[in-house]
Amino acid sequence: MSRALAALTLAGAGLLVATVPAGAATEAAAAVKCEAGWGSLPKVSTDTAYRPLLDIRAGSHECYDRLVFDVQGIGDRPIGYRVEYVDQLRQDGSGDVIPVGGGAILAVRVAAPSYDPSGGEPRYPGHAGQPLTGVDLTGFRTFQDTRFASSFEGDTVIGVGVRARLPFRVFQERNRIVVDVAHSWQQSLR
Repeated sequence: MSRALAALTLAGAGLLVATVPAGAATEAAAAVKCEAGWGSLPKVSTDTAYRPLLDIRAGSHECYDRLVFDVQGIGDRPIGYRVEYVDQLRQDGSGDVIPVGGGAILAVRVAAPSYDPSGGEPRYPGHAGQPLTGVDLTGFRTFQDTRFASSFEGDTVIGVGVRARLPFRVFQERNRIVVDVAHSWQQSLR
């Protein structure tokens, strides 16, 4: 009888071990993946190659939502940007306020005009006050709205409506500027 009890006890412990660590391992893996520490202060790069903006696209990831700004091929040359939380999104030139939905507004200024600087032909089809062309935020956790503000004197400005003022990062990857906004503050503190 004691062998049978021992076998049942070990079998039960095996089931417990098999189920608890699997969930804990998944949670631990998610915590490592989502570690960030990005912060919410402005991110700026002033050097630029000044090439046309070709496209803006969005993606949703496990830990963050992402916007990607594709700029005409520039090799290893830098693309300037300024990304910061603002109280209102304003159109360059006129100063008109552009409403953006969400709990906070992230203004993204990329030193890449939506037109070809040499001839003036449009490259990215943005219209002031309108959502970004081709960007569908259905199912996104952090991004709630996007608005094209302007392309003026070589800079393109857009607004991103996010759930709240959340940590973000900005970096250049070849001919792209990437803006990631975390789903929460907690995940960046793990």
